Amino acid sequence: MKAIVISRPGGPEVLELREVEDPVAGEGEVLIKVVATALNRADVLQREGRYAPPPGNSLYLGLECSGIIEAVGPGVSKWKAGDKVCALLGGGGYAEKVNVPAGQVLPIPKGVSLRDAAGFPEVACTVWSTIFMMVHLKKGESVLLHGGGSGIGTFAIQIAKTKGVKVFITAGSDEKVKECIELGADGGINYKTEDFVERVNALTDGKGVDVILDIVGGPYVNRNLEALGKDGRLFILGLQGGPKGEINLGPIIAKRLTITGAGLRVRTVENKAQIVQEVLEHVWPEIEAGKVKVVIDKVYPLGKAVEAHRALEGNHFGKILLTP
Repeated sequence: MKAIVISRPGGPEVLELREVEDPVAGEGEVLIKVVATALNRADVLQREGRYAPPPGNSLYLGLECSGIIEAVGPGVSKWKAGDKVCALLGGGGYAEKVNVPAGQVLPIPKGVSLRDAAGFPEVACTVWSTIFMMVHLKKGESVLLHGGGSGIGTFAIQIAKTKGVKVFITAGSDEKVKECIELGADGGINYKTEDFVERVNALTDGKGVDVILDIVGGPYVNRNLEALGKDGRLFILGLQGGPKGEINLGPIIAKRLTITGAGLRVRTVENKAQIVQEVLEHVWPEIEAGKVKVVIDKVYPLGKAVEAHRALEGNHFGKILLTP
C-alpha cells in the first residue's frame, strides 16, 4: 500500500509518499481501507521528532480515519467486511489501509458522508473524555475553550451547547472569533488584541468560568487560574506554549480549584474502547440529530501531505482531511 513516511525529523517537507508493507488485522482488530484521515496537532509533533508513537502503535501518522472494513481478525464479531466505519487510531491513518482494535471503531453517523466522518473520532473522544468524563462539565455551567477555531475547539463549542453549557472561546483573529460565535459560542476573545482574563470577568459578571480547556500550557497557567470561578477546573490538553510555568498557588486555595490533564493516544486499548462507547452513547445522537457538525477547512489527496501540514500550521478553521 501507499503511506506517508517521515523521512527524517523536520518540517512538512520531510513527509514522503512511499510504498510500504500492508498491515493485517490481528487478534481483536479490523483492517480498514481508508477513505479519509484527518490531521491533528500531534501529527506535527511526531513529524518534528518530539512525540514518538506509544509502543505497539503504527509508526505512520494519523490518529483517526473513515473507511470500509476490508477484513476482521480473530475474536471480532461486532464488525464484518464491507461495513462503513470511522475509527480512533493510535497511528497509521496517513495510508491506504490501517489496522485498529475493534473497540475503537464507530459506525458512520446518519447524515454524515463517509469522507467527512474522518473528522469526528479524535475530537469527539478527546473532548468527551476530558471536559465531560474527567471534570464533569454539566448543564448550567460555563467553559472557556482556548483555540476555538481548531478541530477540537469547533467540535467542543457545538457539543457543549447541546449539553446546556455556556461557551466562551479564544482565537487568534476577529474573523475566527466571529466564526466561533456563528457555531454557537456565547462569547469570543481575540487573544492577540484582548486580555482573556479581563474579558472572561466581564462576560461572567466577575464570577469566572467553571471549566477551562487549555492547549497552551505553561504561559497560560496563572491567567487560567485567574479566569476560573469558585470550584473551577482547569484541564490541560496541550502544551503549545511550552510545558513549564510558575504557578501562584493562592487562587487554587482561595477558590478551591482543580488542575488536571491527560492525553488520549497513550491510553490503553481498554480505556479507549470505554471512551468510544461513551461517545457512541452521548455524542453520536447529537451528530445524527444535526446539532453537531464536522467543520472541514480543506481536503487534500494523500500525496499532498506536505501542503496539508503547511495548512495545519498556518491559518485554518476546523479540520483538514487527507484522502488516499
